[in-house]
Amino acid sequence: MANHYETLGVSQDASEEEIKRAYRKLARQLHPDLNPGEDTHEKFKAVTHAYEVLSDPDKRRNYDRTGDENGASGGFGGGGFSGFGGFGDIFDAFFGGGGGGGRPQPKSRTQPGRDGLVRVPIDLVDAVQGKEVTITVSTAVVCSLCHGSCTEGNTEPVTCETCHGSGHIQRPVRSMLGDVMTLSECPACSGFGSRLVKPCPECNGEGRVREKTEKTIKIPAGVDSGTRIQLQGEGEAGPGGGPNGDLYLEISVRNHATFERVGNDLHAVLSVPMTQAALGTEVTLETFDGDQELDIQPGTQSGETLTLAGLGVPSLRGGRRGDLRVTVNVETPKNLDEQQRDLLEQLAQARDEQFTRGKLAQRGFMSRLREKFLG
Repeated sequence: MANHYETLGVSQDASEEEIKRAYRKLARQLHPDLNPGEDTHEKFKAVTHAYEVLSDPDKRRNYDRTGDENGASGGFGGGGFSGFGGFGDIFDAFFGGGGGGGRPQPKSRTQPGRDGLVRVPIDLVDAVQGKEVTITVSTAVVCSLCHGSCTEGNTEPVTCETCHGSGHIQRPVRSMLGDVMTLSECPACSGFGSRLVKPCPECNGEGRVREKTEKTIKIPAGVDSGTRIQLQGEGEAGPGGGPNGDLYLEISVRNHATFERVGNDLHAVLSVPMTQAALGTEVTLETFDGDQELDIQPGTQSGETLTLAGLGVPSLRGGRRGDLRVTVNVETPKNLDEQQRDLLEQLAQARDEQFTRGKLAQRGFMSRLREKFLG
């Protein structure tokens, strides 16, 4: 029986790294795919077996102590190179690790579907009260003819003759290290390891087709522009009958002519004539909760805010609704006729106000006293 250290060309006290480096070098030189021939094949087997024993600490200790290989996994087991860990060790020998412990698996035709995103415009009242909307979505659905099987009738996929079902093929590639074997996706089966003898004519072997579907969606009260609603399993159907992805609805709230949303509050501006602001009045305001009476107190000034509690936007997370805040804007009359101007001047005189070159001045106590005595 050959000495394993001599087979690899290393000393008996060689380190793990030295043994691995020696094996990689010899594996490149002796691999049967690059150097066909019975002699090369036998040498490669011997090198591989030596590496199998010396790279395992327990096997190496047993070998050094007794020269016996008992417990060393029984050689090749009659199955090619399975005795030293299969393709993973060969891959590691050629590419310095990353073999993943085995040959890459063929791709599955069954894959999960992608998520979908649909933008849904709604009015502000819908954001406050919630609403059911019907949307039309162009998406992938399971093929009604093959039901996701990708094949016509009762036919089944057959194993690819090129890659023998692995989904990958080995090819020698020249590099700075010499000729090395690389793995690439099988072009004959696109990496699936099998071919469709009779692809479904409806979906061309994909297991799904695109079509427009209508969905009725409940928009909850409290949403805002940018809110996303997730509908699990309502996205695209996956290839090969794979599970559906999710559908996301992104809300866009249109501007309103009267109300503006600020957080969960609604804001509005109410214009009131100067006379009503001075005398006081009641104004009916149409809100999303019906008509509301606003009490304008006498002497109300521009910029004052009236609050209607609980008439704002509900919170998506629960809790109280926001408020409706109404800012009063007192309107000053324009384009007065003679009668209106006389009435306003009389009001100004009655309020002891005077106008100087169009500017309002409030007469003081001494001025009024002087006029009384001097006439």
